[in-house]
Amino acid sequence: MALPAGTGLVAYNAAISRCARAGLYPRALALFSEMRGRGLLVDEYTLPPLLNSAALLRAPPAARALHALLLRAGLASHLHVANALVDAYAKLSRLDAARAVFDEMARRDVVTWTSLLTGLARAGAHDAAVRVYGGMVDEGVQPDEFAVAAVLSSCAGSTMLELGRSVHAAVVRLGLEPFLSVGNSLVSMYAKTGALQDAQTVFDAARARCTITWTALIVGYAQNGRGRQSLEIYTDMVRSGCRPDYVTFIGLLFACSHAGLVNAGRAHFRSMVTDYGITPGPDHYACMVDLFGRAGRLEEAMDLLNRSTTELDATVWKALLGACRVHRNAELAERAAEMVWRLDLKDAVPYVMLANLYSRARRWDDVARIRVLMKSRGITKEPGCSWVGVNGVTHLFHVEDRGHPRAAEIYQKVEEMTERIRAEGYVPDTDWALQDEAPEGRERGLAYHSERLAVAFGLLAVLAAAPIRVFKNLRVCGDCHAAIKIVTKLYGREIILRDANCFHHMKDGACSCGDYW
Repeated sequence: MALPAGTGLVAYNAAISRCARAGLYPRALALFSEMRGRGLLVDEYTLPPLLNSAALLRAPPAARALHALLLRAGLASHLHVANALVDAYAKLSRLDAARAVFDEMARRDVVTWTSLLTGLARAGAHDAAVRVYGGMVDEGVQPDEFAVAAVLSSCAGSTMLELGRSVHAAVVRLGLEPFLSVGNSLVSMYAKTGALQDAQTVFDAARARCTITWTALIVGYAQNGRGRQSLEIYTDMVRSGCRPDYVTFIGLLFACSHAGLVNAGRAHFRSMVTDYGITPGPDHYACMVDLFGRAGRLEEAMDLLNRSTTELDATVWKALLGACRVHRNAELAERAAEMVWRLDLKDAVPYVMLANLYSRARRWDDVARIRVLMKSRGITKEPGCSWVGVNGVTHLFHVEDRGHPRAAEIYQKVEEMTERIRAEGYVPDTDWALQDEAPEGRERGLAYHSERLAVAFGLLAVLAAAPIRVFKNLRVCGDCHAAIKIVTKLYGREIILRDANCFHHMKDGACSCGDYW
């Protein structure tokens, strides 16, 4: 419904603002069009709610048109208008545009910095987000609860535990602990960087908790190989009266999968539907397939998928592929790979998994066929790499990497490690080597995987009293997992290895995953 004829700018601004605050974003933009059609000019109060509406409607053309209008109207110098523009571009993931507006601003406040920071963090540009936070602090701008929550998210995403600890110190200094979003971000950051005891400490000290708080801890325990504790926390959550949500059940099913709790997984999968009315999504089905697959129940996994009314995505079929690789079921693996390719022919995962499966079966002709197929389709495998942080510096390693300044020492340490673990009874599992070559070459290739180079460097560079924290972009290979466990026993060190799947807390020759990951 149009506003009465003769309505002035102030009334239009008020109506647009009310609609934007109420979530009536299309109505806000429609009022703006009506206002312009009646020949009214905009002012600095017209544009911020419109920019926010355009952003939340995911309408980049509208945001760009409003940007052009405010430039023509000479309104870019108004701080709250420029802030709204940065925020709109950040919400639309137009990060270059947000940064360009930010850089052109003569004056910035905490809202400006926070808008850019949260946009970068939300888009997964974690290193850039951390740099913006550093610039904010250097400029003497005091972070608010939104900035702190965003940078903690990026600390988690980029595995920067020490920076996360320094942000936590700033939280205490600035008195931001009471904010629920900050507490939730701290629990999540510590859990996602492997500092589970710190996550628990923050959780215990929280004055208020919500579903996000409980879920962060449940997921944290699951990812850190403490599946049974994860289920205990869920029981406490329900007793507290807090209602679980979609993400909570992903954490629960992940916990069941990685702890081998098939019956509990089935029960929670049923409960989410019957007790809470939550429709299972692809992530839940992927966890269930993983759960059944790890237990060797591939037929049960397929039966679940065949009965599903949910539109399944590639994650589900890749979970089935992983199970087939473990149990060497090539026929079902090929079917799962075809399902992934129907969704995304360029996804490298099914090619790599099939090649691994064929390699373990010594089916070298099939390995070669997959490699030819990858080449013909222009598919490249993401190279595996591992890294260790020492004194604020990240040291990155690839397989057989000799580019590190201390490469000679690192390789000497690898040789020493290999000799000692062999004396302890370690036998290389060459099924994890892809190369079609003599056993000696396959064993040598395993010894120089990126995670072992990182561990060797950690033994050289990380203080004996501190755990060695290694991160890998892909899943740790089974042979390296076995070898590193023995290293922890022989060298008396704790090694926390975070791969693409979960954390492995290794100490005294044992791993938190119970060799079930």
